[in-house]
Amino acid sequence: MPKKKNPKFLRRNWSKRSRLGQGRKKKQVWRRATGRHNKIREKRKGYPIRVMIGFRNEKAIRDTIKEKKIVFVSNMKELEMVKKGEIAIIKKVGNRKKLEMLKKAKEKGIAVQNLNVNKILKNAEKKKQKIEAETEKMKSSKEHKEAKK
Repeated sequence: MPKKKNPKFLRRNWSKRSRLGQGRKKKQVWRRATGRHNKIREKRKGYPIRVMIGFRNEKAIRDTIKEKKIVFVSNMKELEMVKKGEIAIIKKVGNRKKLEMLKKAKEKGIAVQNLNVNKILKNAEKKKQKIEAETEKMKSSKEHKEAKK
């Protein structure tokens, strides 16, 4: 049985007026149906379908689920139990613990689906260097002031 294709949700009356998107793709994007007598809002038969839960595109998620098992992780112990072939999704965790978990995941070679490991670790390293440079600057300025006295 072929899979149903999700409908394209375009703005109501986009084909009637140029300001609503006739010949202008950017203007054709979905706008919520409002209005007292709006037939789309009332979900009347024969009118375009309204955006609602159930039309989500799960293509990217579906492809990864087929291949590997997904594990939700919220602390270091759970991360250590994750095997090499599995995919980790890090739940709501503070920034410090998140960085520790990402370093550990990178060492073990565990894929993290909801975060870009390299990008986050790189940004954290930049912030750390920036703070160190500022503290060095503060120390040198204090020493300079003390030397003047």
